Amino acid sequence: MSNKIRIIGGLWRGRNLLFPDVQGLRPTPARVRETLFNWLQYDVLASRCLDLYAGSGALGMEAASRGAKQVVLIESHAQVCRQLKQNTELVAATQVKIIQQEVFRYLAGDAELFDLVFLDPPFAQGYAVQAANWLEDKLWLASHAKIYIEVERQLKLTGLPENWTQLKYKTAGEVAYYLFERVAES
Repeated sequence: MSNKIRIIGGLWRGRNLLFPDVQGLRPTPARVRETLFNWLQYDVLASRCLDLYAGSGALGMEAASRGAKQVVLIESHAQVCRQLKQNTELVAATQVKIIQQEVFRYLAGDAELFDLVFLDPPFAQGYAVQAANWLEDKLWLASHAKIYIEVERQLKLTGLPENWTQLKYKTAGEVAYYLFERVAES
């Protein structure tokens, strides 16, 4: 069985994209995405975006719809990647690249600079803080990159890079979500 997410804004506004019924896959809810993209309204256009733990592709595809220059979706699950590929073909999203790989294996590779990163790992695995530190330590972030982190509500985000400033924070249901900005160290 397939599930649907609806693109909220931009070029593909109103388009439904499918995602498979895979355990642990929980797309960012529409109202959370709407809040996030209101926060990012001046940061998406012409940006380079990295969507770690892409899942349904809701965040990366929304960014592409709203004018991101390049979006890289990282997802390890083969069935999910096949559906992401079908979705990109459906809307002719030539700026979206899908990489089927485990996130830490990808981050251990050759770094590219990204302006915007979506970090929405599986809950209760402890991946968020480790991935955040790898993004910083392995030089994946542009000087004033924005980093969105979505985690389980009860999780305390401690141990993030010291040069990240929290800009926004909200909760919705069982989810806590944050927006950080990287401040380049001079």
